[in-house]
Amino acid sequence: MVRAQGEGEGERDLTRLLAGLAPSLDPALYRFVFSATPPDAERRAALMSFREAEGWTLILPADWPEADVGSASAPMARLTLRVHSSLEAIGLTAAVAGALTQAGISANVVAAYHHDHLFVPAADGERALAVLEALAARTRG
Repeated sequence: MVRAQGEGEGERDLTRLLAGLAPSLDPALYRFVFSATPPDAERRAALMSFREAEGWTLILPADWPEADVGSASAPMARLTLRVHSSLEAIGLTAAVAGALTQAGISANVVAAYHHDHLFVPAADGERALAVLEALAARTRG
């Protein structure tokens, strides 16, 4: 495994993860797009791509030309949890999803190596940010 010098495996302790969420709201909007065989340009422009049995799911900028994509979701806001979470941490996704569920906000979670990213309906971005900031504050006490 290749790791940048000085990087650890990320935090695993749930209390420290929640206290240090430090969520940020990306000003850009995105769409989840399905394509059976996406062109290279789509794959290069994608924030994320994942191959499923049915084809490819890509997260593309919301303003990506509709003619170039297959089925697309409504615009989504992206929140990044800036705490460096371990991929082996237990409970972070459940705690964050639970807080958003209580607020009536749907969320799609993407775990990357350093951070978790949540995609929520565009209209709920600011409210989701407030919910996550409150969760972190409650955890810090």
